[in-house]
Amino acid sequence: MSDALARSAEAGGSAPPKSNAVVAVLALAGIVVSLMQTLVIPIVPELPKYLHASASNTVWAVTATLLAASVATPVVGRLGDMFGKRRMLLTSIVLLVAGSVVCALSDSLVPMIVGRTLQGLAAAVVPLGISVMRDVLPAERLTGSTALMSASLGVGGALGLPTAAFVADRFDWHILFWTSAALGVVAFALVLTIVPESTVRAGGRFDLIGALGIAAGLVSLLLAVSKGADWGWTSGTTLGLFAVAVVVLLAWGAFELRTTQPLVDLRTTARRQVLFTNLASVAFGFSMFAMSLVLPQLLQLPEQTGYGLGKSMLTVGLVLAPQGLVMMAMAPLSAAISKTKGPKITLMIGAVIVAAGYGLNILLMSQVWHLVLVSCVIGAGVGFAYGAMPALIMGGVPASETASANSLNTLMRSIGTSFASAVAGVILAQMTTDFGTTALPSENGFKTVMAIGAGAALLALALASFLPRQRTAAAQGATAAAGPGEQAEAAEVSEAKA
Repeated sequence: MSDALARSAEAGGSAPPKSNAVVAVLALAGIVVSLMQTLVIPIVPELPKYLHASASNTVWAVTATLLAASVATPVVGRLGDMFGKRRMLLTSIVLLVAGSVVCALSDSLVPMIVGRTLQGLAAAVVPLGISVMRDVLPAERLTGSTALMSASLGVGGALGLPTAAFVADRFDWHILFWTSAALGVVAFALVLTIVPESTVRAGGRFDLIGALGIAAGLVSLLLAVSKGADWGWTSGTTLGLFAVAVVVLLAWGAFELRTTQPLVDLRTTARRQVLFTNLASVAFGFSMFAMSLVLPQLLQLPEQTGYGLGKSMLTVGLVLAPQGLVMMAMAPLSAAISKTKGPKITLMIGAVIVAAGYGLNILLMSQVWHLVLVSCVIGAGVGFAYGAMPALIMGGVPASETASANSLNTLMRSIGTSFASAVAGVILAQMTTDFGTTALPSENGFKTVMAIGAGAALLALALASFLPRQRTAAAQGATAAAGPGEQAEAAEVSEAKA
């Protein structure tokens, strides 16, 4: 272990400014990718006019990104472990730039869908960045740096919404994608110049059958979840896709357990620390996204409803923007608690804060400042949780599987957000109030979604309680710097003690 720590010190400990630069560049790359995810939201209502297509077809500009990201995240993570995390990080950024350019040149639906698909293939940047940090930073820097990198998801999304709304309202919408491309080029140049390549490699042969299997299963599942409301939840198409997803994913799991070099090591994933962290991630993904669905609608519904605030999309973005800044501000505090109490405690604190935020939202929803306060409270809880999850994952897997394990954890959050969208959509479609000739989501419908968001956070709390007793994050950082054999032994000892 001393040799591993010495290598870690050589990578970053002997040159703190270099370590700071690596963290800053990787966090910037994460922000750029998360910006891409919210970039299109303000222009979704206008896409039929911009692309000369129907509203039902232009929704694919969002759905294509979701599906591409779900497939790319575990596959690119595994490729990063095999062939180099920095190399795959650069490849992902190239795909982001290419997709942004295609979208910027688009005036019809098909090129836009192609561009948004390419952008979705860049979704693995954040888990890859966290994995690079594990390999090149000194152990004492790891917890705080990964918390900051994880928070970049929220920061980019929160800042991207008001910026995109402002640009789309005053300039040609293509500028949004030219800006995304330019930011991608900057991120690529900085990563290429500043971030070192990790020498930790898993090697072996790429599991093509496993990649195709998980792609087919995830696309079937998420397509059914995201389009079920449009097609009908009991339609043959929706039920057929759910059935395909179950059959394919079960067959995929059986194959992965038998193959010697799987895409996802399910035996490692089944370790209590990894398993319950991933399950908690699904619940947190659900809980976080429920807020993103409720608050914008409350802000934009007409004041005449008695609970809507009648604000513009730009105001929506400005109300949600502080949430991302709070998430980033919580990263050092999350890291400090993880170092002293262990990341399990940090995750549980985050769950309690998120549940309290939703409870507050049920009581306070009649003023703009109410919703700013609620988004900040929930953002603080998510910042705690997202800071703890990478530490928990990396404390339970060997260094050679860091990228694939972090990518799988990111995928679990995405699955949670997809189910949140579906559940909230069903509730708000069923619980309506008549407003003239239009049926709008009722106040009780919004409160029901908030209550479910609080319940999802409490479920994450319950799942986190099953995590094994934690060493401090500092001790886990030392394990992260150890060789694969030492890590496996440490993980087994931890499981045995728990």
